[in-house]
Amino acid sequence: MSTTQSERLRTLLEPLVSSQGLDLEEIAVDSVGRRRVLRVVVDSDTGADLDRIADVSRVLSAKLDETDAMGSGEYTLEVGTPGAERLLTEHRHYVRATGRLVRFQLAEGGELVARILDVDDDGLDLEVPGVKGRKATARRLAFDDITRARVQVEFNRKDDASDKKDDEKEEEA
Repeated sequence: MSTTQSERLRTLLEPLVSSQGLDLEEIAVDSVGRRRVLRVVVDSDTGADLDRIADVSRVLSAKLDETDAMGSGEYTLEVGTPGAERLLTEHRHYVRATGRLVRFQLAEGGELVARILDVDDDGLDLEVPGVKGRKATARRLAFDDITRARVQVEFNRKDDASDKKDDEKEEEA
């Protein structure tokens, strides 16, 4: 997608996405055979459920139908969320990833896998998991020290809500 088309689409769609209480994270136009697919990625601090995705999809589709932003050829509109292993590129992404395990590529070289505990304007407070039975350690990481950060999928982690339910069940027994 050309920069001009990308900028035009962002200018056209961003106010509509914002009016639905969401952030426009990404726009991409891909060719799939003879058809084109316009992929729009949205998110918010509270997430985006299927109803919100459907609502914003209808609004975007109506606006695209009344303009020539996608040209005269056929295309498919796909609206979705960033996904489980999202790349963190904006301050708001780090805030939304609080409590999540993240793989950081460091400016000094190497990488670090740690859980985000807190985010402020200057950087992150992290918990680095202990290895081989050792306790986790705290670490501060400035945004300038990060070249790339991606959320990691955790299959075995209990969230706080399920921990509380388990504790309540044990107390009742």
